Amino acid sequence: MTDFIVVIPSRYASVRLPGKPLRLIAGKTMLQHVHERGKESNATQVVIATDDDRIAEAASRFSAECCMTSADHESGTDRLAEVADKMGWADDQIIVNLQGDEPLMPPELIDQCAALLDDDVADIATLASPNLREEDFRNPNVVKTIVNNDGFALYFSRAAIPYSRSDGSGKFARESALHHHGIYAYRNSVLQKIVVAERSPLEILEKLEQLRALSLGMKIKVGIPSVRPGPGVDTEEDLVEAERLLAERNIS
Repeated sequence: MTDFIVVIPSRYASVRLPGKPLRLIAGKTMLQHVHERGKESNATQVVIATDDDRIAEAASRFSAECCMTSADHESGTDRLAEVADKMGWADDQIIVNLQGDEPLMPPELIDQCAALLDDDVADIATLASPNLREEDFRNPNVVKTIVNNDGFALYFSRAAIPYSRSDGSGKFARESALHHHGIYAYRNSVLQKIVVAERSPLEILEKLEQLRALSLGMKIKVGIPSVRPGPGVDTEEDLVEAERLLAERNIS
């Protein structure tokens, strides 16, 4: 597998969970847990990208590499692109976007996501799991994707897709959908093309920036994770659940 770098975009502001990266889980900040997952992968480098001095200071306490970025970015993808530019990474460098609120992301899935770009046809790689629960299928906060026979994304949506006209229970529709996980791998050249492109109407409508890539004709390879990742952290309840799951996995 080609060498890859992990970048963790991290911002202090969060509507539902203020100061989210620095909230404690099992005695460590969430930021440190996520950084440790990155370091446990086969990445050659792990960089925290932030615009906040509080996050940079916290990162320095556990000797993490940190890159300060603009406060004007609208997304983590924009922040990644600035880091890649500042670091002078090559066009073919593979960069994994590991979300800063994913302390339960198994490191082997970081490796798996990066390895999907061994397929030269793929522009971007991501992961999505089958076996959606009914409540998740209907939940607009859970992003769904459907893929073609070659494992490339046809569409991503917050809606319950696909819609079944013949199956009243929706069971077969739910079984056709995949639960998308917010981890991506890009070649740097692809990343730079995405951030300079205009937002597509579909992206604006769904508030899903991966739809910009699809609108540009890019191919997104979707892998089924070898293990199901734990949930991300967005609320106080998620913090409690993350601490419980970390304790179960003996991660402290």
